[in-house]
Amino acid sequence: MPLLHRIRELIPGLVVTIAVAVAAILLERVEVAEFGRPWLEALVIAILLGAAVSAATGLRPAWGPGVRFAARTILEIAIVLLGASVSLGAILGAGWELVVAIVTVVMLALAAGYLIGRALGLSPELATLVACGNAICGNSAIMAAAPMIEADADDVAASVAFTAVLGVVVVLVLPLAVFRFGMAERTFGILAGMTVYAVPQVLAATAPVGPLAMQVGTLVKLVRVLMLGPVILVLGRSFGRRAARPPMHHLVPWFILGFLAMMALRSLDLLPQAILAPAASLSSALAVVAMAALGLVVDVAGVARAGGRVLGAGILSLLALAAIGCGALALLRLGGGV
Repeated sequence: MPLLHRIRELIPGLVVTIAVAVAAILLERVEVAEFGRPWLEALVIAILLGAAVSAATGLRPAWGPGVRFAARTILEIAIVLLGASVSLGAILGAGWELVVAIVTVVMLALAAGYLIGRALGLSPELATLVACGNAICGNSAIMAAAPMIEADADDVAASVAFTAVLGVVVVLVLPLAVFRFGMAERTFGILAGMTVYAVPQVLAATAPVGPLAMQVGTLVKLVRVLMLGPVILVLGRSFGRRAARPPMHHLVPWFILGFLAMMALRSLDLLPQAILAPAASLSSALAVVAMAALGLVVDVAGVARAGGRVLGAGILSLLALAAIGCGALALLRLGGGV
């Protein structure tokens, strides 16, 4: 039977991919036990472990179907579940000035990041991934943008790895701004929410400052996550123009519609509270599996060749984002929004 044959075909690669993902999650827990927080997220560890396995053994033919299934379909399911973590009502309660400022920062950071990447010689796809990861929500934005622009595994792995490493640096350095510039908790929360890549990293960066900084930073971060849907739709139309009359399901893939639908259900309180935490945990776990798959198919030599340019693009894009965020803070202060 075709279905049974397909399942048997997927099993070897899925077993290897899940094994790599489980190892990554366990290593992250070891980090938490030893240091109190993960210095590298399981997403990044999964890519590194997958790439190490690939470098040592190569992607064996029997693994291919299952690994590719994990890198695409499982990734898309993770993105849909991510929508359940976004509540439109909480975002609107922050005040329209702040929402407008965050949207403007994201758009300017996207443009700046893309231009920086292209100026450093990155391909349009890789420059787009770095820009999305920097401006919106790090690994999640990269994972969502990759299938829309048909980025290859090397580009995804390189951009995720470097943005995650830079995210750790930001978490460690950003709290120093409170002591250097005497920022209030709310102001620092806004700055952290605008500049830190992932929601867990926002919590880690704001926790030393205070609970108000954590609450505001998380809220601002959710506004940035909300930008994921519209940006991905625009990317789909922009990159889709390369082909003559691309079909609608290429411009608006099912997982983006799913993401927006989950966000709407969450905003309308149609999702039971009991499933929100499990959905977030499942999304994170599936994302780790997808990253392990991307690591398994990556060309390590190719990533190494792109490394210096990607790192440079990431650093410069991050500095641009910080500058734009500080400018937005200044304008909010003038308008009484901070």
